[in-house]
Amino acid sequence: MLDMSFDLVMVLLAAGFVAGFVDAIAGGGGLITVPALMLAGVPPAQALATNKVQGVFGSATAAISYARRGLVDPRTQWRAALIAGLGGIAGAALVTYLPTDGLRLGLPVILIGFYDGLVGPGAGSFYMIAFVTLAGYGVLKATAHTKLLNLFSNLGGLLSFALIGQPLWLLGIMMGIAQIAGAALGARLAARIGARLIKPLLVLTSGALALRLIWDMV
Repeated sequence: MLDMSFDLVMVLLAAGFVAGFVDAIAGGGGLITVPALMLAGVPPAQALATNKVQGVFGSATAAISYARRGLVDPRTQWRAALIAGLGGIAGAALVTYLPTDGLRLGLPVILIGFYDGLVGPGAGSFYMIAFVTLAGYGVLKATAHTKLLNLFSNLGGLLSFALIGQPLWLLGIMMGIAQIAGAALGARLAARIGARLIKPLLVLTSGALALRLIWDMV
């Protein structure tokens, strides 16, 4: 693990908790943790790899929580989950071949671009929109199915990164434990009120982090 102060590690754990909470409800948790890791001095590709480590914990917690509530049946979604996993493998493999400067300059633009009013935050929002518009699911059921696909895409991405040896495993696992707590709380809240209350907070938080990252590069 990089040489980090205790206070900085605590900030990253807090980011993991908030990301797990937000991601379980509205998606886009990685848009909190990736900028946080990069602001902590983790190189871009390694930040993405470490994000996959901790993201697996949160997405697994949320997926299991929703499955226990009967909102998603993994047995009927295994094909989509497999495709998501293969996509995660391919995407992570591509990242390892991109230059560091390109990633550093491109990530803030991508982070802000995801917040287009019609799209919403993060890859999870694309899944959610597809489930709502194509499958006719309600928002809560769409969120539950999204978490299952997120889990497998995270696992696929982590597999690629693990083979290359880039993740900061200890930091990722520590953040993952925080993600478990946040995701469990978020999934319970989502079952009650849905995602509509958390999305404005996610937009503000991730937008601020992305702008801070741009400011640090100037």
